[in-house]
Amino acid sequence: MEAPKRTLEEQRIEFKNGKFLATPLAGLIAWSIVGIAGLTLSIQATVWVLFIATGCIVYLGMFISKFTGENFLDKTKPKNEFDKLFLFTVGQAILVYSIAIPFFIVDYSSLPLTIGILTGLMWLPFSWIIDHWVGIFHSLVRTILVLSLWYLLPEHRFVAIPFAIVLIYIITIVILKNRKKAE
Repeated sequence: MEAPKRTLEEQRIEFKNGKFLATPLAGLIAWSIVGIAGLTLSIQATVWVLFIATGCIVYLGMFISKFTGENFLDKTKPKNEFDKLFLFTVGQAILVYSIAIPFFIVDYSSLPLTIGILTGLMWLPFSWIIDHWVGIFHSLVRTILVLSLWYLLPEHRFVAIPFAIVLIYIITIVILKNRKKAE
């Protein structure tokens, strides 16, 4: 017997009830690794760490989701159009590397700026999907901080920017954990 069709609004309510911890935890871990690399490794090695670590966020999120109860790969969950939309925003974040790479080739120090801002843009549609301000906060504060630090600390771009993003992830995770209490 086929399950009854759920309306988009029912699917959105179902999606909104998610924890949304796996992906920000993955981002926090990846950007922490980048910041530590910036402190300890050569710039050439740090560039590779930044590309690899940020490129692995989605896969790390899938792994972490098994421990947060979100289990992104659970085939028994009913299909939800907002899961699909969220995956499109992840795809959008991956595609922005096509902007970051040419700038990186011209100026390697642009990498924390471009990757830091462009991959954070996926939080805007996420905010609309869950009908909560956390994604707007994450995108705006992340953009302002990354851009400011890029100009203010040019010698420390591969350290200051990753750790600023980590701080934003920590705040975002706290907001996400407490958002249901506030409703």
